[in-house]
Amino acid sequence: MSPTLRTLGRLSLSSSSSSRSTACLLARHQISSRLYSSQPDAKAIASEFYSKSQANPPYAQTQLLDANQLQRFSATFSRPELSKILPKNGTPLPAGYHLAYFTPAQVEEELGRDGTDTTFNPPRPYTRRMWAGGELEWVKENKLRVGQEVTETTKLISSYSKKSRAGNEMIIVSVEKKFQNECGVALLDKRNWVFREEITKPQAPARRPEEVPFPEGKHVRDFCQTDVTLFRFSAMTFNGHKIHYSKEWCREVEGHRGLVVHGPLNLINMLNFWRDLQGGDVTPKKITYRATNPLYASEAYRIIIGEEVQKITEVKIVDSYGQVSMQGTIESF
Repeated sequence: MSPTLRTLGRLSLSSSSSSRSTACLLARHQISSRLYSSQPDAKAIASEFYSKSQANPPYAQTQLLDANQLQRFSATFSRPELSKILPKNGTPLPAGYHLAYFTPAQVEEELGRDGTDTTFNPPRPYTRRMWAGGELEWVKENKLRVGQEVTETTKLISSYSKKSRAGNEMIIVSVEKKFQNECGVALLDKRNWVFREEITKPQAPARRPEEVPFPEGKHVRDFCQTDVTLFRFSAMTFNGHKIHYSKEWCREVEGHRGLVVHGPLNLINMLNFWRDLQGGDVTPKKITYRATNPLYASEAYRIIIGEEVQKITEVKIVDSYGQVSMQGTIESF
C-alpha cells in the first residue's frame, strides 16, 4: 500500500505572551505546591489508593449506542463509509469506536487542574495524568452495534509506583472496562494511566529536534494532525485535558512545544489502518499497545505495520525525529 499523507497547514502561535498572561494563566488554574515534610512516598500512596478503591463497588453506567455519535466520530477520522449517511441500527462499531461512548460526566469543578477526569485519580501530589497504553479484546460473535443498550462496568485492577526514565516517582493505575449488551460481554478494555507529580512551577518547552527520514516498512501511512482534529476528538470524547487544546497550557505550564495528540486517537488510527489492510469490516481479536513518547499537532508521523505472522501483526508509530511514539501488537481471530 502506498503511503497516505494527510497534509495539513501549520498553524502559528502568537509570540505575544507576556509575564502578565502567564501569571494570569497560573492564577486561573491554581498551580500551587503542597508542602511535605519529606518526599512523598509514592509506593505507600499507590498502595493506600488501591486498598480504598477495592472497598468500592465497580462503577457501572448504561447507554444507548446512537447513530449520530458514530457518524460524527467517523467524520473526525475522515472515514466516509460511516460519515456520509447516518448509520442504521445494527451497524457494527468499528474497532476502537466505543471510545465515542461512555465519556466522562464530571462537572467542571470536579476536574483536575489540567482538565482531566479525576474518577480514578490517586491522591495528590500524583495527579498529572497521561494515557500510557492498554489492551482491547473483542468477542468474535458479539459485536457492539448501533441501537443497542450497552452497560459499561469499570473497576480498578492495579495501582503501583514506578520511577520514570529521569528517575522521578510516578504511579501507574490500571482499570478494566467491560462492555455488555443483551448477548453478554462484547469487549474488554484495559487502560493504563501514568500519574506524575503535579506541576508547582512552569516548565520550559524542550527544543524541537532535527528531523530525520521516516523508516520504511511493509505498510506505511503518514499523518499530520491539525488543531481542529484534536479539538473535535476532545469534544467527541468529552475530554477536557488541556494539553490537547490549550497552547498556553502546553507551552507555559507543562513544557510541551505544541498541542499533544491524544493517545486514543492514534490507537484508533492504528486499528483503522489495520482494518483497511485486512479488507472489509474486520474486527481483531486483541490489540495490546503502549505509548512511549508524545506526538504534537502540525508535526508529521508515520504508522508502520508489519507482515502478519501466525495471526500476530506488529505495529508502531514513529515521529519525524526517529522516536517511537506508540507500539503494539494486533492479533487476528
